[in-house]
Amino acid sequence: MSPSPDVHFISGLPRSGSTLLSALLSQNPALVTSGRSSPVAPMILRVSSLMAEGEYAGDFDPGKRDRVLRQLLDSYYGSSGEQRVIVDTHRDWCARLGLIDTIFPMAKVICCVRDPIWIMDSLERLIVRDPILSSHLVPMGRRATQHDRLDHLLSPDGVFGYAWRVLIEAFHGPFANRLILVDYDYLARYPKAALDALTRELGLPAHDYDFEHVESPDHSAFDQALSTPGLHQLRPRIGFEARRCILPPSAQERLAGGMFWRSPQAAENGVRILA
Repeated sequence: MSPSPDVHFISGLPRSGSTLLSALLSQNPALVTSGRSSPVAPMILRVSSLMAEGEYAGDFDPGKRDRVLRQLLDSYYGSSGEQRVIVDTHRDWCARLGLIDTIFPMAKVICCVRDPIWIMDSLERLIVRDPILSSHLVPMGRRATQHDRLDHLLSPDGVFGYAWRVLIEAFHGPFANRLILVDYDYLARYPKAALDALTRELGLPAHDYDFEHVESPDHSAFDQALSTPGLHQLRPRIGFEARRCILPPSAQERLAGGMFWRSPQAAENGVRILA
């Protein structure tokens, strides 16, 4: 029987480079990546719930449970039995490190991170470039003012607030040593160093990545469903882009000092930081 492919995950904060990192990794012919958030994590969570509750709970011993959950991911990516590496992306992986530890014991979770000020600046720019403010990133009734939009995005149900909370939980939790945090500024300024470090950390097959010609994946249908065109659009050449922050001083003060991963506790927790 052919060995199963290696599996790793991308998670972390929105607007922090996960699409860019996945696009770069997809250049390596030995890797299969999801590009954007895939349905694998939600599928696994729903099947897990079915196996844990109700009339079917007694049908699954731990061995059968773990085998079914592993095969969900393998079947989604259509493994041909050849040795390769799967890299799946979803924000929920940070909240499911215990499950990863059980069914993918060799996996690491790459968490893309960024200064929260610039994450919220990026989200706000995406939303306000549409003159009728139709982005589903913020629900109707919470889009009228920037303060309303920020309050929702930072809330437990917001795209940033949820990711922020589960990242903090993972960073301080019992499986923190599975995390590799990649700072967006580092990836944008030093992409070769970042990819070389990930290659070493994950034991990936070596590849000569092209940082001058990055192919932007076509996720237009997904972005349109969220009424947020360009959500996953990439520039063809990697580079750090300096710009003026469009958040008011009060919002910047509210978010200041949020890069907790730069504390000495990262090393104490066993978290690897690329920054």
